[in-house]
Amino acid sequence: MIRLSTLGALTLAGTALLSFAATAQAVSATAEPPTNSAASTSAEALYCEQRRLGYWFYCVKPEPAPKTEDLPQQADPDPVRSTQELDAITAELRELKARAILYPTEANVAAYIRFQRAQLDRASLFSDVWQRAIWQDPELDYTLERPVGALAKKQWQDARAAERDTVMAQLTQRYGLFYFFSSTCAPCEVMGPIVKGVADRWRITVRAISTDGGPSRHFPDYRVETTQRSKLGLEPKVTPALVLWDSVTRRPIPIGYGVLSADELQDRIYLLTSKEAGHDY
Repeated sequence: MIRLSTLGALTLAGTALLSFAATAQAVSATAEPPTNSAASTSAEALYCEQRRLGYWFYCVKPEPAPKTEDLPQQADPDPVRSTQELDAITAELRELKARAILYPTEANVAAYIRFQRAQLDRASLFSDVWQRAIWQDPELDYTLERPVGALAKKQWQDARAAERDTVMAQLTQRYGLFYFFSSTCAPCEVMGPIVKGVADRWRITVRAISTDGGPSRHFPDYRVETTQRSKLGLEPKVTPALVLWDSVTRRPIPIGYGVLSADELQDRIYLLTSKEAGHDY
């Protein structure tokens, strides 16, 4: 009985297998061959989902790097301003100096000397570059307008004196000179002959005004002051004082107070009558 039932079971199993094979053959005959993507998906499911092998088996795919144009534009950090850097150097120098004075150890003094020397080298470099820039750019060279070298300065002074003399020679046609003095004023005794010498040379009319009523050896035709000083806008009680009078514009031009040399007096008259402010510098 046992053998018959076993044989029957095997017979039934064989029949089922034959039926399954026939069915599979029919299905394979009508179905399309599997694609590579299906196989790949199956492999990924096996290794990544079932076995969970992770990143090193490419189960976790890296995100694509963003394109450059997609990245947010970050502003450059603000550079340190030169004034701030210079302030920092100055503060460091002062700190090192104070430390060296208050705690004069060899290390502190040496640190101050080294830092100070570095700044002296920096200043020397700046001075050297400054000089070279002036040499190579005439617009930066002020000595072309006002020479400082002995030879160039002598030539400039000669040309300036000639131009000044030309202006002074034409003054008498338009300008007169007020000279305020005091008979008890020691500087007036020095200034009197200087004013007279310049006026005689260029034939400028001088009106001498005595502030105290006393005489002048150099200007016997003086007049005693009444209200002339206030009308000309001069400081009261300051002598000697010189004022040009412009007969065309009808206005006074104060020249100066105190003792002036003949050259300085002529230079001031020349500048005040022929040069605009700032033109000569």
